[in-house]
Parts: sequence; C-alpha cells; structure tokens
Amino acid sequence: MDYGNTARRKKNVEMENTLRVYETYCPTRGQKHYVPLKRFFDIILSGTMLVLLSPIFFLSAAAIKLDSHGPVLFRQKRVGRNGRKIIVYKFRSMDLSAPKNRSTASLRDSEKYITRVGRILRKTSLDEIPQLINILRGDMSIIGPRPLIPQENDVHEMRYQNGVYFLRPGLTGLAQVNGRDLVSPEEKVRYDTEYLHTFSWRKDISIFFETICKVFRRDGVVEGSEQVAPESFEQAEATEPADAKEQKRPCVSTGGLE
Repeated sequence: MDYGNTARRKKNVEMENTLRVYETYCPTRGQKHYVPLKRFFDIILSGTMLVLLSPIFFLSAAAIKLDSHGPVLFRQKRVGRNGRKIIVYKFRSMDLSAPKNRSTASLRDSEKYITRVGRILRKTSLDEIPQLINILRGDMSIIGPRPLIPQENDVHEMRYQNGVYFLRPGLTGLAQVNGRDLVSPEEKVRYDTEYLHTFSWRKDISIFFETICKVFRRDGVVEGSEQVAPESFEQAEATEPADAKEQKRPCVSTGGLE
C-alpha cells in the first residue's frame, strides 16, 4: 500500500470539504472574535468537569466492567469540523453483539443490545462523559451540532449545504434542548443551521444551563424505533425556512480562523 498517496488523497478530500463549508457560510465579525474565546472556554470547562466528575467516571467504568464483557469505552468514527473524521468516545452501553457503525435510531430492536448499566447511563446521559476528552483535545466543543456517523449521507449533505460543518461538533446543542431524540434528523439540521447563524457566548450559556435542566428531567430521551422517523431529503429541502437560505454568506477566504 502506498501510504504517501493515501495521505495525500485524504488531505485533498479534507481541503475540498473545508472549501465546501466556507463557500456556504462566512461568520460575522462578532463570531470570528468569539471562536478563539469559545475554544478557551471549552478547554477550561472540559478540564474542570473531568476533574469534578472523575468519581462518577470511575464508578461508571467499574459498573460497566462488572455488568458485561467488553471494554469500558466505546470508540466510534464520527464527522467533525470541516467534515474531518474524528474518533468519539462514550461509555459502552451496548453488548458487543450490537451492529457496528450504525446509529441507535436506525436499530428497530436496540433495546435488546443495551446492557443494564447502559440503560441507566443513556437515560442520565452519563454515557457522554468521556466526550469531555474529545473537547479537551479540540475535536469537539461543549456546545455545537452533535457529531454523526459517516454513513448518515443525506444529513451530511444537508449540513454541508447549510455550512454547519464550520462548527466543531458539540456535547450538546440547540437541537438537543428542543426535543433531542423526538426531533427528526432533518429538523435537527434546521436547529443546527439556526445555531450556526446565531452562536454567541450568550447563546452558549443559555444552551448549557438548559441542557442541565433537560438532563435532570430526562426530556426527549427515547431509543431506537421509538424515535421520530426521518423525512426524506427532498422534503427537508422543501421545508427549509426562506430566511435560513437568505442568511447563507459565502466566505472569500478561510484565513485567520481557528
């Protein structure tokens, strides 16, 4: 295998994806100033939360090990900023026999794969704690659109068309505080697009505290076949708000942004 050519092809694909993002959306001056500040807050918050939640982290890890065979952490390839592939960490909540590289929403019988400890972790969202490592590394942000698996092609295309991949994927986001699993993938893209055009420190603080309330109330948490059936790609395009289309601002240059 020619690793040099493979690396070059990968780099070319990443550059093409980056150009697609910046041809679709250009941030406002305020957003350009907020992007490095947002990253600074991500580092501080994720580091602090990892320390504060470390007892829960180790207790969860021990419970997973005692409950079922397999690793504590579940690693899965997801799509990150500018369409780049990243490895996202979660506490393993399913049996090792569960289908790989598929979203839980696509499994009609997901309940049979979820372990006893996994069911608790998912309902309380504690399975997401390891993603604080992703945030600290710079793969993710505290607030942003949730990272998707590469196989969700239609949703990726809609995200590209709306410039959503300008943003780092988040631990939580606008779609998660507006229905989470009860919202169709296409509606989530519309929420992601709304966040893209309006993200600011005020918006992020609001989503952060709203998420805490939603987690304690367990709002919008459903599994597999209980989730909202997705619309077709064509239906989503037809129902895209007119103002969202008008807000798309292509960038002339990608320079100067982290």
